[in-house]
Amino acid sequence: MKISRVFKTVFMIDFLTGLIIAIKEIFKPKKTINYPHEKGTISPRTRGEHALRRYPNGEERCIACKLCEAVCPAQAITIESKEREDGSRKTTRYDIDMIKCIYCGLCEESCPVDAIVQGPNFEFSTETREELYYNKEKLLENGDRWESVLAANINADSSHR
Repeated sequence: MKISRVFKTVFMIDFLTGLIIAIKEIFKPKKTINYPHEKGTISPRTRGEHALRRYPNGEERCIACKLCEAVCPAQAITIESKEREDGSRKTTRYDIDMIKCIYCGLCEESCPVDAIVQGPNFEFSTETREELYYNKEKLLENGDRWESVLAANINADSSHR
């Protein structure tokens, strides 16, 4: 008999505590946003659509070291290069199969010159699979489009590298 009374008392205290918490939450500002009309903040470490960056003078950053191709666990990157007249290498082909890509970020971490990066765009749905095969021109176009955001993200993340 006494155990039942103690149980009921504890149950009522727990119930009232939960009710008070629920009433408090009603008057707090809402945490949800109206996506896609409202967008939340995106972390500088977001792994979105890939991009190839250029130097401020317009030259491509990629030195065709092929480290990103070697480190890619999904084998989604294909690079071909040729030697320039001055002895340096230049990429003639830089393809990423975004269907295979697992967005691990290893390509970005292995690049010694920050040429390949993953940009802030994570909303890039397509109607056909062929549109997800990115060539060098598409990657450079992405880099040109987001260069200011990419540079800011790399700068913000530099203390963690």
